[in-house]
Amino acid sequence: MFTIGDFAQYGRVSARMLRHYDAIGLLRPARTDPVSGYRFYEAAQLARLNRIIALKDLGFSLQQVGAILAEEVSVPELRGMLRLRQAELEAARTAAEARLAQVEARLRTIESEGRMSADDVVVKRTGTVLLAELSGTAASYGPEDIGPVITPLYTELCRLLETAGVTPAGPGLAYYEDVPEPNGGSGRPAEGSEGKDAIVVHAGMVITEEALAKAATAGATSGRPAADTSGRPGTPTATGLGFDVVTLPGLDSAATVVHRGPMSRILPTAQNLAHWIDANGYRSAGYARELYLECPPDQEKWVTEIQEPVVRA
Repeated sequence: MFTIGDFAQYGRVSARMLRHYDAIGLLRPARTDPVSGYRFYEAAQLARLNRIIALKDLGFSLQQVGAILAEEVSVPELRGMLRLRQAELEAARTAAEARLAQVEARLRTIESEGRMSADDVVVKRTGTVLLAELSGTAASYGPEDIGPVITPLYTELCRLLETAGVTPAGPGLAYYEDVPEPNGGSGRPAEGSEGKDAIVVHAGMVITEEALAKAATAGATSGRPAADTSGRPGTPTATGLGFDVVTLPGLDSAATVVHRGPMSRILPTAQNLAHWIDANGYRSAGYARELYLECPPDQEKWVTEIQEPVVRA
């Protein structure tokens, strides 16, 4: 037998809570001294206490907890309920962290307005590269929508490349396109159109033809896909290895700047680049590309080159 204080300690709850559970009939003491009124509990009652706390954490009221326990919820059933609640809480935490990151990014943008040096931006040509890639669709071009799409794409792409024995020949490079219109058209959505903010996300890794040919298996493609003569990316070609390959033409003129830190905080860098482009007589000619120069486990140490295609205004 344990005193109420000892039992509360083992159960990691308060004695006040145990007295309340006793009062409502949810967890009665094993024995109550008729003279002193002291409550005593048995170790076996910890199992019921654990179920009470677990069900409370799932969001059930104490009245509902009592009804559930009266039906003797099995351990597998309770485990399943807890796993579901755990997934819900993790999803809520991830969403809250994403919102916090966007608030921080907006704050940094406001704080850094007008402080970007012209020396931070370099206008240059970029070279044509062969990419192994996976693609997906994001709800918008915002970091809060891009992140949940591009991160798993890169995780899966790296796994597929390792399985195929293809060693990347350069850093990751992401590029974006508008979702093609149903009639086969393309281009940015018309002003005032609704439901057309979605974009295609291409998560790529630079590879060589030699590495691809070496890894080619039955049904795999090892040739270089032809680039579009208009300067747009070539059509991605299936390899039979789980990923596509595409020739990504270089940009004749790209305003580039280095972003340091996680991509969730790219907004200040992107908007400062926009100010520079406008102030120096250029205009944007499409979505910026992202060249991931350094991607250690600590995202605070990431180094990414933003490459925005530009033309003279």
